[in-house]
Amino acid sequence: MGTTTLEGTARDLVAPGKGILAADESHATIGRRFEPLGIANNEENRRRYRQMLFTTKGIGEFISGVILFDETIRQAADDARPFVEVLVKEGIVPGIKVDRGTKPLAGSPAEQVTEGLDGLRERLADYKKLGARFAKWRAVIAIGDDGRTPTPLALEANASVLARYAALCQEAEIVPIVEPEVLMDGGHSLERCFEVTEATLHTVFDALWENKVLLEGMLLKPSMVLPGAASARQAPVEAVAQATVRCLRRTVPAAVPGIVFLSGGQSDELATAHLNAMNRLPEPAFWPLSFSFARALQSAPLTTWAGDATRVDDAQRAFRHRAHCNSAARAGAYTAALERSAR
Repeated sequence: MGTTTLEGTARDLVAPGKGILAADESHATIGRRFEPLGIANNEENRRRYRQMLFTTKGIGEFISGVILFDETIRQAADDARPFVEVLVKEGIVPGIKVDRGTKPLAGSPAEQVTEGLDGLRERLADYKKLGARFAKWRAVIAIGDDGRTPTPLALEANASVLARYAALCQEAEIVPIVEPEVLMDGGHSLERCFEVTEATLHTVFDALWENKVLLEGMLLKPSMVLPGAASARQAPVEAVAQATVRCLRRTVPAAVPGIVFLSGGQSDELATAHLNAMNRLPEPAFWPLSFSFARALQSAPLTTWAGDATRVDDAQRAFRHRAHCNSAARAGAYTAALERSAR
């Protein structure tokens, strides 16, 4: 059962025209999104916000899966239906974030390592009972402007925990999404990001092999190859697309069923444009190139909703529009006209 279930779920998550909504923000992270809009960061407002997203009519046409937070997977809509049930009825696969955030790495405290392996086997069993069919673990790789980081220690430490997490997920018959995020922070060049991303992914797949992770039963959630946000030399959309796919070709085995990009602080429209350009390259990639966006899907609906119950319909239209645009980008069919169609 395990192999078939894992492979089938992984394929479902990268079904044509669909991608993943990351709605797994911690209390602290969602608080930072709520604060500028004057929304109190309490359990009920977090529930109301997620309900607005999950009950958007017809969203299953564009969204294959939703990554939930521990609180959210236990919550229910106003009609008392658990959120998991709401999603499943829409044909959406429920998932769960299982890492517990980053801490300074012993031996190189300026760098980060993700924690959360302790008790993970038991937590996965609990999440499976709650309906989760896939999970996510994020590792953070920072590029230092001094050229010295990331260190091999940081790459190997994060790759090791990603692989151990993935192996535990598959043991529990839960598809692991492996997320090694190379941060946009800093002034590095596109070429330096390529170099670090290539080293990161080589290290991660070595660790996955050593931990006997079934490649057909996992998904990769990488960052795109981008210049640092503070770089004076930003790259054209086509250059980012070409560099990203070239880097993936060098590092990701063809057995992986799909790649679901994170948006990583890009604007809504730029993240969509980059995904679209990758899917328009003359030589097709080995894998479905999809999305697993948080802010790039949520920014517009959150700003529209702003905690106001009378604006739920408008916010849901904004969410559906962003999901539609990213669905089109999966086929290289995103256009300026489609982007303007919601205005």
